[in-house]
Amino acid sequence: MRLVRLKSFALSLPQTTTVSQWGCLVFKVAGKVFIILSLDGALPDGISLKCTPEEFDALTERDGFIQAPYCAKRHWFRLNDLSLVPESELQGLIRRSFDLVVAKLPKKVQATLAAN
Repeated sequence: MRLVRLKSFALSLPQTTTVSQWGCLVFKVAGKVFIILSLDGALPDGISLKCTPEEFDALTERDGFIQAPYCAKRHWFRLNDLSLVPESELQGLIRRSFDLVVAKLPKKVQATLAAN
């Protein structure tokens, strides 16, 4: 997935913001991280996303997927080479990460997001 399309898709999700943090481009919803995008200049150098422990087990059995460094074990994975998965699958993984983070937000914040 090209960086421009990845950013565009992620920013199309309700109340998504970006910050430069930890030397990465970090996408947040309501202040909570759902994407950590490592960059090598203007090119993506890997992406870390939230998942469930069950999803983690299935994903990390696949080539290119590992536990995300410095993130909660079995709740975040990293994909170093974004070309290993089709763009539609990567969008689904991004959306899933977003949904998992939103599910942990206070109900009032969730309602605001749902209204958008």
